[in-house]
Amino acid sequence: MENDKKYLDTYIQSGIEARKSIDKDDIIEIAKILQGKLNSGGKLITFGNGGSAADAQHFAAELSGRFLAERKSLPAIALTTNTSSITAIGNDYDYSSIFSRQVEGLCTSRDFVVGISTSGNSSNVVQGLEKAKEKGAFTLALTGKEGGKVKQVAEKCIRVNSESTPIIQEVHITIIHMICYVLDKLLVP
Repeated sequence: MENDKKYLDTYIQSGIEARKSIDKDDIIEIAKILQGKLNSGGKLITFGNGGSAADAQHFAAELSGRFLAERKSLPAIALTTNTSSITAIGNDYDYSSIFSRQVEGLCTSRDFVVGISTSGNSSNVVQGLEKAKEKGAFTLALTGKEGGKVKQVAEKCIRVNSESTPIIQEVHITIIHMICYVLDKLLVP
């Protein structure tokens, strides 16, 4: 039991340290870019695998619903929610194309695209960000400590200062909530 408590104390402390290392200037800059894209008729497009897919859906929900402020619904879509598209593309092409094919059809230069990958090396996330960049959209990657391949592709990359997948995922939600908080303040002063 004592070892379990030590593990949990370490886990909590690691999460605190990872959150403390978030660059608040990056969050404000990203929220302002997102606001500009939305004000110009663009939308949020986001994607990831597993827990990162859930994070992508969470981000889209915070915009299309609301975060804290009462405001109009904002255009946002998570490419992880259309199982027919995902399975058709995975079957007809391959799994690494599930996001890039959707980005090709949905994305414009007015959009803000977020790829989420704890390792930064998920080939479908890398390809989705590459396609969004080709289309002229702003690209943001949320990833872990090393950054992986997505840090080379995205215009902006926020790396969580941890190598623990659960902590990285928890901090990704923190980052998403911080962006939504600043965005709400920009839209509803």
